[in-house]
Amino acid sequence: MGLLNCTVAVLLTAIVLSTCLHISHHETRLVWPVHTKQNKTIAHERLFNNPAKPHNNPVTTMGIHPENSQDTDVSSDSRCTMSPESRFDCARDRVLSQRECEERGCCYVPLPNSAGPPWCFYPHLYPGYKMGPFTPTPQGQTATLTRAIPSYLPKDIPTLCFEVTEETAGCLHLTLKDPSSQRYEVQLPAGIPERKTDTQDVLYTTEYQSDPFGFIVQRKSNGRVIMNTTVAPLLFADQYLQLSTTLASSLVSGLGEHYTSLHLDLNWTSLTLWNRDVAPHADANLYGSHPFYIVQEEDGLAHGVFLLNSNAIEVMLQPTPALTWVSTGGILDLYIFLGPDPQSVIRQYLQVIGYPMMPPYWSLGFHLCRWGYTTTKTTRLVAQRMHDANFPMDVQWNDLDYAHKRRVFTVDPWRFGDLPEMVEEFHKRGMKYILILDPGISNTSPTGTYAPFDDGLKRDVFIKNATGHILIGEVWPGPTVFPDFTNPETRQWWEDCIREFYSKVPVDGLWIDMNEPASFVQGSVEGCPDSDLESPPYTPMCISLTLIQTGVVGGQLNSGTLCMSAQQKLSTHYNLHNMYGLTEAYATHSALMKIRGKRPFVLSRSSYPGIGRFSGVWTGDVRSDWEQLRYSIPAVLQFSLFGVPLVGADICGFEGNTTEELCVRWMQLGAFYPFMRNHNDRPNAPQEPYVFGKKAQAAMQSALNLRYSLLPFLYTLFHHAHTTADTVARPLFMEFPTDPNCHTIDRQFLWGSSLLISPVLEQGAVELSAYLPPGTWYSMHNGQPFYSKGQYLLLPAPLDTINVHVREGHIIPQQEPALTTTASRRNPFFLTVALSAGGWAQGDFFWDDGESLDTFETGNYCYVIFIAGQSQVVSDPLRLNGALDSLVLGGLQVFGVPSPPHYVLANGEKVRDFMYRSDTKVLKVSGLALPMSKVFTVQWAL
Repeated sequence: MGLLNCTVAVLLTAIVLSTCLHISHHETRLVWPVHTKQNKTIAHERLFNNPAKPHNNPVTTMGIHPENSQDTDVSSDSRCTMSPESRFDCARDRVLSQRECEERGCCYVPLPNSAGPPWCFYPHLYPGYKMGPFTPTPQGQTATLTRAIPSYLPKDIPTLCFEVTEETAGCLHLTLKDPSSQRYEVQLPAGIPERKTDTQDVLYTTEYQSDPFGFIVQRKSNGRVIMNTTVAPLLFADQYLQLSTTLASSLVSGLGEHYTSLHLDLNWTSLTLWNRDVAPHADANLYGSHPFYIVQEEDGLAHGVFLLNSNAIEVMLQPTPALTWVSTGGILDLYIFLGPDPQSVIRQYLQVIGYPMMPPYWSLGFHLCRWGYTTTKTTRLVAQRMHDANFPMDVQWNDLDYAHKRRVFTVDPWRFGDLPEMVEEFHKRGMKYILILDPGISNTSPTGTYAPFDDGLKRDVFIKNATGHILIGEVWPGPTVFPDFTNPETRQWWEDCIREFYSKVPVDGLWIDMNEPASFVQGSVEGCPDSDLESPPYTPMCISLTLIQTGVVGGQLNSGTLCMSAQQKLSTHYNLHNMYGLTEAYATHSALMKIRGKRPFVLSRSSYPGIGRFSGVWTGDVRSDWEQLRYSIPAVLQFSLFGVPLVGADICGFEGNTTEELCVRWMQLGAFYPFMRNHNDRPNAPQEPYVFGKKAQAAMQSALNLRYSLLPFLYTLFHHAHTTADTVARPLFMEFPTDPNCHTIDRQFLWGSSLLISPVLEQGAVELSAYLPPGTWYSMHNGQPFYSKGQYLLLPAPLDTINVHVREGHIIPQQEPALTTTASRRNPFFLTVALSAGGWAQGDFFWDDGESLDTFETGNYCYVIFIAGQSQVVSDPLRLNGALDSLVLGGLQVFGVPSPPHYVLANGEKVRDFMYRSDTKVLKVSGLALPMSKVFTVQWAL
């Protein structure tokens, strides 16, 4: 559709090539939700020549013919007069001398410090594309962009199609593509919502600068500029696409996955988006790529921008404030979300990439894993010791120890020969079992001895190299081949492999690791061909006059992964690399759903927009230290913004030895990760909760019991995430967008809108400075009220305490904890009611069997609301399906009761078991047995 519209637009304008190019191509589309087109015309020519050599192009500078160039000081032009913070780099590709810079028609003005603003930068109104008139299309309107003179980029594209689509009132969709050649495009995993044809209510206005081309998007309500791309030129070459824009404020979050604070540093920083197997640390591209950012504006407003592009991307941030996108391929496909509030921005984004899946209830319990549980005997003993020490635990995991010769879909016959029996034992105890499943398939076993490879070879499911032979890398089992999950046959083969393994070992979920994909050799065991895909003319990097520091870990795109020229069903790995984990997650989710007939659990390391529909994510190989504990919070919160609510870090750290204090504090924080797992590496000291001293164990047990008591509330939050795109772990700025104190807080966070978590993040700390937004907040521990005007308070935080506060006006559904969710789901419920100053509160509660498919979609669930006011709490079951029939409310605690009640009534009957504390103004009622499936009323008389 888009290519046709653009082609028509080209023909309708007078700025086309002298001969029309007839385009004939076939679109290859995945039958799974992410539909992608195959790039059939990727050019293999260098965009930039060796910096030491002159360009061979007839035009070597932007808008300056060699025969017309003059030895004039371009930098003295008035167009170069601008503040250093407003400069946009004209030399992202390589270091330029003054002569080379000015040959490009750019300004060269050195500064005292080589770091920071560029010395070579674009002047005002730098020549670029010229926009023709708009032509209406069924989806919006389109215009043709042309440039009369080529840019300084060889293989640049002289004619572009610009499409504008008003998707909804709050979503504007802009695309720039080549009308004469089908380039690789990412298709979305979830269709955009129904288009809004009435433009009266749109939240944005748009303006266009014709020559040089640029566009401006403004918020309609106040005229604030959301994007302004006229500040620097649009560049569009085969392997270099660049677009700059101003930002409405410096409060920017997103652009993951990186080891950063929640609020990004705009002081001339660069972020690379290229999935890589590397332990989290600063200034590195990590496991996932999410080209989405959200900007907090003034007055609590917010907007977001999503670049739908899966190639290697670099984002330059500068204090103007502004940013520049540079992609190494594909098209420029932008979605702009106008909110107007932060939560609306995320909802609009998820309407494009897909709402997250509903996890099984048991997956919200505690998970325990270690690479180094070397036998079933060891694994059994770990689970038994957790049980004997009264630590709640739902899921026991095994790392690659279980596999024979580290080959997936096998079981070591000596060390794990009775693995099926062990799994059945866990199931009988109400526990679940998960193991690791890497994508790399060993190819060195004798023919007929390793079915996954033999069958995959017959079915042609493995990624090939540029010559059409199967690409061989190296991972844990040695030489390996890699499934191409963009191939429907591969997904069926993957399902068949999982089904065969499941028939022997009935796992409850799968952990897909090493899926960036990671390889221990660069490209392949045979190397990679010498081409511009392997060594593209531009690789994301940080450049200064004195130093070139490569932005991509390893220095090349194929470092630690496959050759970029590797062939997949849809395109080259150059285009598909960042989506490998997403495609594997989809295949694994689909396979488990068909095989088990229950809600799948998948945990992935690699990620790309849309993965939350199929999988949870963990933050990789974090170190056991206080800094990594601290940075785990913004990591979790960023994934909440990216539509992946089921996320957590390895509690107590994966790399290095933990300490008792660190592990206690990490367990306390981890009790409020949406996904809670303790995972450890082989050489490290043990860090299971039972190995520590009695006081540490008691603190960990308290944190776990608190989490398990809150699982009905957490599950309800996931229900809202699944159905309405709410966030689970929530940054404070999303809930309190008009409070400037909340803009950059990432040492605290919320569960939903009602629980505030303030963990200790420093060694030796026994008190904590925590920010409480305006209003009344009650300590979850004892109901003590804190009346905040929006201020930091110094709170006691001994080793056995994590500070959790309940927001006034909210009701939290809870349940008596147990050692597994299988047991706790049968226990009585209780409510925590946090009254507002006016004496009211409300809450809700979602409940189903915890594992069936599509319970909300099919109406097979219970939904109850709770309302408190006028000295009573009333339940109102809005939907019932029988799941609550045998469950009761056993009690409640009401925070903020102003005076001792004379009596308490439950459904009109007097209650004897209640107590009131006048110092904290807390009423506790126990000994109830009110059916949760029926309306109930609990009253107190003052």
